Amino acid sequence: MRYLVIAPHRSAFPHPLALERGQALEVGERYQGTEAWDDWYLCRVPGQAPGWVPAQMIGRDAQGRAFAQEAYCARELDVDPDQALLGRRVVNGWAWCVPAEGGVEGWVPLRVLQAVY
Repeated sequence: MRYLVIAPHRSAFPHPLALERGQALEVGERYQGTEAWDDWYLCRVPGQAPGWVPAQMIGRDAQGRAFAQEAYCARELDVDPDQALLGRRVVNGWAWCVPAEGGVEGWVPLRVLQAVY
């Protein structure tokens, strides 16, 4: 999917949580806000700042312990209007994107994006 940024977005998390597939994690509070970003959980792992993880990427073993179902990074992109992005995945109100001109990938809220075909 191709997107055009229609409003600026700045990350509030300079040190994003990064997980390896199968990595144990502690699942905390569920995000609650007016943005309709359902099913994001604040997770922690030793040695990193907490970060928001979508429920679809959190698994549980037979004993109920949480783990990352896949490699994951909580990095958010700083974007500005008229910037072109390529979307790789949409999850719970956010899109995992890369700038069309190349660069670092990260999450961008769908509310600041307009789909272009």
